[in-house]
Amino acid sequence: MRISTKGRYGLTIMIELAKNQGEGPTSLKTIAQANNLSEHYLEQLIAPLRNAGLVKSIRGAYGGYILADTPTKITAGDVIRVLEGPITLVEGIEDEEPAQRELWIRIRDAIKSVLDHTTLEDLASHSNDTETDGYMFYI
Repeated sequence: MRISTKGRYGLTIMIELAKNQGEGPTSLKTIAQANNLSEHYLEQLIAPLRNAGLVKSIRGAYGGYILADTPTKITAGDVIRVLEGPITLVEGIEDEEPAQRELWIRIRDAIKSVLDHTTLEDLASHSNDTETDGYMFYI
């Protein structure tokens, strides 16, 4: 399984909306500029997210997009599945010999677990952290 730019940039959109939750709609232009991405490409990604009920569009001069639910209720898995499809690691897994099949299932389930237990709030708060885990040395 490989996450394409659709999944990565779609998650970027959703993290930005989570950061701005409660502050009104955010335009795709703002998100594109903040992350050095193509606004046109983001426009292509927002449609399936809107159709899936993950975001709402607000029309008007000060319009843009907001999350359809709280950042604690939308997971990375929700976003990835909308933009990338089902999470599969190996095609034809049922034809594999039992030991290999078990390995692929365990890896797939581990990936699903991480995606389904990581909320937009987790990602937004992590990206807001300005502290690093590095050491400060004084000479």
